[in-house]
Amino acid sequence: MEHWSLARHNFQKAISFPDEEIDLAYAALCLAQSDDPDLNPQIYLDRLDHLAAEISDRLPPENYPLRILRTINQYLYEELEFRGNVSDYYDPRNSFLNYVLDRRTGIPITLALIYLEIAKRLSFPMEGIGLPGHFLVRPRIEDMEVYVDAFHQGEILFLQDCEDRLQQIYNKPILLQAEHLASVSNSQFLARMLNNLKAIYISKNSLRNALGAIEGILYLFPHWWQERRDRGLILYELQEWDAAYEELEAYVQANPEAQDAAVLRQLLNDRPSLS
Repeated sequence: MEHWSLARHNFQKAISFPDEEIDLAYAALCLAQSDDPDLNPQIYLDRLDHLAAEISDRLPPENYPLRILRTINQYLYEELEFRGNVSDYYDPRNSFLNYVLDRRTGIPITLALIYLEIAKRLSFPMEGIGLPGHFLVRPRIEDMEVYVDAFHQGEILFLQDCEDRLQQIYNKPILLQAEHLASVSNSQFLARMLNNLKAIYISKNSLRNALGAIEGILYLFPHWWQERRDRGLILYELQEWDAAYEELEAYVQANPEAQDAAVLRQLLNDRPSLS
């Protein structure tokens, strides 16, 4: 996210609305401008319109929910060959909507975003489901417990399938909890995208880019203290002492009983010798 400063204004404007009014695709494309400042979001919004129009032309006369899902799946995964990127899962491009549309490959949340945006344009409301370590979508239809795995070719899942998918991911028995199937808000969706990027950039030691991702999360949720702490630790690694200590001190004061508070207090106490 080398160009985060160029994307900041557009992203802040995109998320300035009540949560339900946030244009998720546009906000995601504003995030992508942090990687490509020349990106024109309208080009990709038009492409989503085109995908939805092509699917609309293919819908059968009886638009039952499962038929709509199968029509979306046939076009996206069989005709256009969208797919989950299993060979290079942690490529940052998998988290940017423009690259996912261009390359037709991505991770669960970005492929889910495309699925949601197409469904919205078909007047077939769906919502995102943030499973631990995975992401699904489902029709927003009362008493319909059907889930779609956009990463796995739009596979249709039922409740037991969701639990099985978690067990496959973590390679151990996991009991599916009600909170695992809670729908995510637009702000939560964007924060999860940013958190993915943050983790990728930290793993690659791209700390400036990780700071950009944290900044985006804090635009959405200013009081997520863990992000303030992480920003302080990254600034510490970058030897930006004053800014680092300001963030860490704020975290400790707000969370005096946190498990890491004692370690961070010791770090703060060492400040004079590091100044």
